[in-house]
Amino acid sequence: MTTNVGIKRAYESMQASDGYRVFVDRLWPRGVSKEDLKFDTWCKDLAPSPALRTWFGHKIEHWDEFKANYQTELRAQEQQARMHDVLAAAGKQPVTLVYAAKDPVHNHARVLAEEMSRLAPGKRKTGSK
Repeated sequence: MTTNVGIKRAYESMQASDGYRVFVDRLWPRGVSKEDLKFDTWCKDLAPSPALRTWFGHKIEHWDEFKANYQTELRAQEQQARMHDVLAAAGKQPVTLVYAAKDPVHNHARVLAEEMSRLAPGKRKTGSK
């Protein structure tokens, strides 16, 4: 069975098809109450480092360098273990990485979904929900 790793903005409604929802920002999203954001686990440590996040500042001209640096962070042994833990906790459910950034293409959740998919080649795929 193929398990999908997808992404979804924190401002979108939860759907049953989301499966195992993982909030992947270090900071709480503006304007969202703690009662309204539904997730199974909050993995702050899988978000970009504070220095990298601040440097990127959601500036598209920084995207390629941000992506490369974030991939380097995610390929550290500790981060690999965290991603494996999330995938194991989800079991056979789809995994939805929940993020707050406005840009659906240039955001860390997309990079994280690609990296999580890389951990299990042929068994997982990425996409937006």
